[in-house]
Amino acid sequence: MHGRRCAVALSGGVDSVVLLHALKDQPVKAIHVHHGLSPNADAWAQFCRKLCRHWKVPLTVRRVRVARAGEGPEAAARAARYAVLKKSPVEVVFLAHHLDDQAETVLMNLLRGAGVAGARGMPAAGRFDGKWLLRPLLEVSRDVILAYARKHGLEWVDDESNADEALTRNFVRRRLGPLIATRFPRWRASLARAARHFSGVEADARALLREFLAAQGLRAPSEAKLVEMLKQLTSRGARTLVEHEGMRLRVYRGRLSMAPAAPEAPFAPLRWQGERRLAIPSLGGELRFRLSRGKGIDAKHKPLQVRLRSGGERLQPDARRPRRTLKNLFQEAGVPPWQRDRLPLLFSGETLVWAPGLGIDAAYQAAASAPGVLPEWRRLDTV
Repeated sequence: MHGRRCAVALSGGVDSVVLLHALKDQPVKAIHVHHGLSPNADAWAQFCRKLCRHWKVPLTVRRVRVARAGEGPEAAARAARYAVLKKSPVEVVFLAHHLDDQAETVLMNLLRGAGVAGARGMPAAGRFDGKWLLRPLLEVSRDVILAYARKHGLEWVDDESNADEALTRNFVRRRLGPLIATRFPRWRASLARAARHFSGVEADARALLREFLAAQGLRAPSEAKLVEMLKQLTSRGARTLVEHEGMRLRVYRGRLSMAPAAPEAPFAPLRWQGERRLAIPSLGGELRFRLSRGKGIDAKHKPLQVRLRSGGERLQPDARRPRRTLKNLFQEAGVPPWQRDRLPLLFSGETLVWAPGLGIDAAYQAAASAPGVLPEWRRLDTV
């Protein structure tokens, strides 16, 4: 980063003090964010001023107001710090996150159900609002940092909130971490290494997504947008979608699908009275009915009504198994959530008789040698 305007985010804690000590002979400044959350906040700011005067490092102190509501004090303080960094007239910001921070971050993300984006933790280098954020200590453990500080006779401040186990990170660090260490002594190094592996997976995923878009005749977005698309597509939300070039991209159970981003056509219930084919343009396909004997819907159960799912429907395709919700049956069959609400269902009154891919309710199945009809839902497109 030679020739760029650089700054170290200096809290006054041992991690950032060690980082600034290692970089103080370079053309670098320091930025301290005064949150005002602790009664010692003024003393911490004064410590940073004294330290930077001693080391002849330019220092900027920014006082912020942290929102008390929302996601909690940790997230609010972090948002306030990044808002200051965003406005700072520098091109590169050095952050003092270390290996233990990385492991704790990955563990918390996984416990919250994060996908690949959460499993990769914090990047060693990344872009933020046009600035570079660098974490040069990300593979250095807390013990090594403390040993360095003591060797060089450094002083630092301790944040009393680090003992507050009501904060998630402190609970992980003080309670969960030591418990895990009794069985997996090197769990921090292992999770940090796993984060590096997942970061490599993301690079591969970018290339694959770029190839997929090209194969569909779509232009690849900018690198920043590509990363954001991947972040959304790999989130845990089953209904997450990304729109690009007039198409909608979704992922379900590791499979990427694409469909035109057109508004859904309105659907009105239909009556089936025995036709061999029933076109349903609003759903993009047609129902086909094949005559059979001893199979399908007993022919006496007509007419039937074609409706969409409204919620709470139950079906019993197998008489030997209990009646189950349509939602559970769709999940078991691997039907993506966004498709479930646009599948034609056959009803007799208020009772569900048949659902595509799931089968016919046992109470409506044709008996041996009795005439029946086998429904099939056929989409008119292949996307």
